[in-house]
Order: sequence, then C-alpha cells, then structure tokens
Amino acid sequence: MAVGNRLNAFTDEITMKIRNSLKSLKGRHRDNRVIRRRGRTYVINKTNRRFKARQG
Repeated sequence: MAVGNRLNAFTDEITMKIRNSLKSLKGRHRDNRVIRRRGRTYVINKTNRRFKARQG
C-alpha cells in the first residue's frame, strides 16, 4: 500500500492555470486593474479579490 501511495504522488500533482498575458486577465472582470509595483506587474481587483495575478 505504501508503494502505491508513492506512485500516485507523482501523477496527482496539481498544476496552476497560467495565462500568457496579463492584458487578457484584465478582461475577466470590469474592476480589474493592471498595476506596476517594484518591477513586477500585477492584476488586482479590490471588489472581487479572487481575480489577481502577477508577472515578473
């Protein structure tokens, strides 16, 4: 049983969904804003905080 768990650990990886451009993420919600802070580019949304992303 322990061997089976080790094998499943590699196949059950959770991968993050990635978009190529933050400009396309900006269009997901009308309150999204593209912000540059400390050399990084962020998409933030103060009304619905689940719409956020970072690049760089």
